Amino acid sequence: MSRRIVVTGTDTGIGKTVFSAGLAHLLDANYWKPIQAGLEGETDTELVTRLGGLSADRIVPELYRLRTPVSPHCSAEIDGIRIDVESLRVPASGGRPLVIEGAGGLMVPLAPGTLFIDVFQRWQLPVVLCASTELGTINHSLLSIEALRQRQIRILGIAFIGKRNPETQSAICEIGRVRWLGRLPWILPLTADTLHTAFEHSFVRNDFLNP
Repeated sequence: MSRRIVVTGTDTGIGKTVFSAGLAHLLDANYWKPIQAGLEGETDTELVTRLGGLSADRIVPELYRLRTPVSPHCSAEIDGIRIDVESLRVPASGGRPLVIEGAGGLMVPLAPGTLFIDVFQRWQLPVVLCASTELGTINHSLLSIEALRQRQIRILGIAFIGKRNPETQSAICEIGRVRWLGRLPWILPLTADTLHTAFEHSFVRNDFLNP
């Protein structure tokens, strides 16, 4: 079976969608965002398609497309629908690896009594945790690592996004006992070409594919 990887973050807005685009390109993978909350402007799937240079056949459509850019359970309520968490089943990917992007952080509620981390626990797929290098990331990262371990979800490693901060990154990896996968710097201008170049200099393909 092809490798299937969940990409999640310590918080919202830290760059995990850009990371997912780079990872999908690096692995020649398909991409799936199960739940999109917010439809104005470019959606996460559209951004990954553009920055990852992915063809339409490498995009798995979202199961839920919600209008308002808030927590999925709130956005679903505004739209007058209920997210059926049992419908969130990992799709086939036609022999390619599959990059699955969550929404926000691990503790994002999807429906009454269900958080996104509960779905990840059911899937039992390896997780890449994306973390900012800014102030506060040690606390957010260690709490996220602890939550994943409590549910016996395998952590493939941690990917940092932002400016170089070696002391903070080392502290998280040592205290959290997680593998350092690399750091994606802020990229200006952000295009498919600049992302692919930065990603290939920052990450090693086999780190994501090997058990």
